Amino acid sequence: MKEPTKYYVVRRKAVPEVLLKVVEAKELLETEKVLNIQEAVDAVGISRSSFYKYKDDIFQFHDNSQGTTITLTFQMDDEPGLLSDVLKIIAAYGGNILTIHQSIPINGVASLSISIQILEHTDVSQMIEEMENQKGMHHVKILAKE
Repeated sequence: MKEPTKYYVVRRKAVPEVLLKVVEAKELLETEKVLNIQEAVDAVGISRSSFYKYKDDIFQFHDNSQGTTITLTFQMDDEPGLLSDVLKIIAAYGGNILTIHQSIPINGVASLSISIQILEHTDVSQMIEEMENQKGMHHVKILAKE
C-alpha cells in the first residue's frame, strides 16, 4: 500500500536555499519573465537537474484566509450572457466564487444566489451597484456575511 503524502508548513528561514531558488524559477516561468527553463535556472543560479528534482515538491504558500465570505441573492432576467456579466464584475473586484445556485426561471426571471470570498479592501457597495446597473437585473441583496 502506498504511503499517503504528508505536507508541512515551514518558515522561509528553514527552507534550503536551493528550494527557494526553485520557487523563484517557477515564478519567473509563470509570469513569463523568461522564455524557458534554462533561462529561469540561469537567472536564479541553480542547475536544471535541481529544478527538475524539486519542481513538483515545492510551492509558495498563499494565505487566503483574510477574506470575508458574502452570499448575494439576485433576481434577473433569463437572458444569455447576463450571469457571465455578473461573474466578470465579481472577478474585477478580486472575488473568489465559492458557490452558485440558480433556480429554474419562472416567467423569464431567474433567482440566483452566489457565495463569494472577497478581500478586506473590496468595495462591496460599488460591486453591488455595478451588478444592479446591468440590463435585465431586478435586484441584488446581501443575504449573509461571515
